[in-house]
Amino acid sequence: MIRSNIKTGHDREVLAVYPYRSACPRSVWAQLIAGARSEVFLAGYTNYFVWLEQPALLQTLRRKAESGCRIRFLLGDPDSDTTRRREQIEDVALTVSTRIGVTLENLAKLSDAPGIEARFSAAEDGPNHVGLSVFRFDEHALVTPHLARTVGHDSPLMHLRRSEENGMFDRFAEHIEELWSRGRDIRTTAARN
Repeated sequence: MIRSNIKTGHDREVLAVYPYRSACPRSVWAQLIAGARSEVFLAGYTNYFVWLEQPALLQTLRRKAESGCRIRFLLGDPDSDTTRRREQIEDVALTVSTRIGVTLENLAKLSDAPGIEARFSAAEDGPNHVGLSVFRFDEHALVTPHLARTVGHDSPLMHLRRSEENGMFDRFAEHIEELWSRGRDIRTTAARN
């Protein structure tokens, strides 16, 4: 009986699951952001909702970066074919490119902060990025696999904590690192336009 109530397999890295990203309490996001010491990596396709749901996020990220925490954003390219296709699929007033624009606008306010990096995912990675959002906070991650026609807040979310090598956490962390490695620096891209 006790064994059935204690996680002993690979699922021990799963701390919580939510049927909707919007069902995950904002306090969980706030605690993970505040508790991260070495890395915050927001690899959602738009990342816009964190700016709306987390009070004083600009100041929090600036302080974290100044204290040596690496802050990274991986976004979808607002002008890409993947973004245009996703906008047609979702068919909502708040378009994908507008949501990306919210993040770009806020990142511009952090352009002078050291330790904050931002990239667009490569065009060939767009379909892989738009279908899976991973938000990493040191040894914790919030993972959202996007369902067919739903927007991010209507997709499920898993809260993971790293507890083993090559487990669930590492698999998702490797996924976003691979996307990051092929991404284009947003500041360089903006400077060329």
